[in-house]
This record gives sequence, C-alpha cells and structure tokens, in this order.
Amino acid sequence: MTRAWLIGAGPGDVELMTLKATRALAQADVVLVDDLVNPDVLQFARADAQVVYVGKRGGHPSTPQAGIVAQMLEHARAGRRVARLKGGDPFVFGRGGEEQQALHEAGIEVEVINGITAGIAAPAAIGIPVTHRDFAQGVVFVTGHGADSGEPDWAALVATRMTLVIYMGMRRLGKIVSALIAAGMSADTPCAAIESATRPEQRHVLARLDEFADAVARAGLGSPAIVVIGGVASLALARAAVEANVVDASAVATPTPGANAR
Repeated sequence: MTRAWLIGAGPGDVELMTLKATRALAQADVVLVDDLVNPDVLQFARADAQVVYVGKRGGHPSTPQAGIVAQMLEHARAGRRVARLKGGDPFVFGRGGEEQQALHEAGIEVEVINGITAGIAAPAAIGIPVTHRDFAQGVVFVTGHGADSGEPDWAALVATRMTLVIYMGMRRLGKIVSALIAAGMSADTPCAAIESATRPEQRHVLARLDEFADAVARAGLGSPAIVVIGGVASLALARAAVEANVVDASAVATPTPGANAR
C-alpha cells in the first residue's frame, strides 16, 4: 500500500489537475499543502483528512524544508497515508527530489504524481509555445532566485539560443535583464511575464528585453509569475489585442526568428 504521494496540483486552474492526482488525494489521511496550491483543489481530499499548510513562496515567510520532511516522516511512521501537495510539478523546482530521497532513506514507499508545470502552462495561457521551429529548438527552465543556489551562467544560457523560462525571477528581474544583455542577448528580444497563470486574476506584460524590467515594474506584476525570454514570446502578440488583462504590450518590438541569439 502506498504510504506517501508527492502530488503536482498543476499551475492553478483546478481543471488542469490530473485524474490520478485527484484519486490519490482522496486516499490521504494527511495533506501537506504548499502556499501556491489553489485551495479549491482540496475539494478532492477526504472530508476527514488532516490538512496542514506548509507555505513556501519566494519573499515570504516559509516553513523550513527540514520541518516539512520531518512532518511527512512523522505521519508516515505513524501509519498515516501522506499526500504532499505542490503547485505545478513536484520535480520542477518543487524540492520533490529531496523529499523523495528522505522518504526512501526512511524505508517509506512514495509515489510521484506529476503535474503540469507553470513553465509550460503560463506561456501557453497567453499563446506562447515554449518551442517553435522558427524561433527556438529547445527550452531551458532556470531559477532566477540566485541566493543560496548561486547565480545561473547567463552567458552560457544566451549561447544556447533557446527559449528561457525563468521561475522565481521577479524580484531580481532588473539584474537578470542586465546580465542577459551583457552576455550578448539582443536588446529587442521579445519577453513576457505572466502572473497567476491560469487563474481568474491572471495578468501579463509583453515587452522587448531592454524595456522589460521597467514595463513589469510599471504594471506592478509580482509573484507568483513566470518569465519567458525569446522569440517565441512574440507569438503572444496575436492575442494581445483581444485580451482584456493585457497590462502593457506597447513596448514589444517586431521580432525576427532567432531574436534571442547573439
């Protein structure tokens, strides 16, 4: 019998959660919920399940990771079935790998149930494919957090000519933009920032790279948000005129394929 699940709740829209995730959630005795999970997802949990909020969001007080793992182990060792419910996918910047290791080392069976990660869902919500043969042959998911984990090698990322999808980058957006331009990325590279993707409150900003940080600041966008940098971001322009929640599209340059190249 499964004693623990690492469940991806998807990007926010309840309907984007998988059937397998809802079925697992319905079996759990204890549900440890991340801050970014849509509370409506809990409709799939048992009415008598113990729900524990273990918020983790950049720039806000968070439950220490060691404390979350300790709670999972305590409940599992007591014979309770534990669901660790995370926004997006548990293995994409969700520390699911660390939690899986801890459970395995304790001899506890764990099942990973993938979710749609925001790095794909957020761009798609405004019409941006993260890959497109006219613009990018691949995509790189990277964290912009840059604190304990160190700074990404922005020059190496620019050299790939791939779409950059940046998680947790809003607080450092100005520094990230400066680093990309210094590394040789074209100033007119199309960019997008999508806040609260797939939720009713979703908003986004489109701008060229050299004006991007200022455009985002003027719009007042904040976390949770996904940043997309590369030629594919130009494909959101087809929807910009009819989207009531477009904040600022005036700064977008007319791109050319490969605009994020050196």
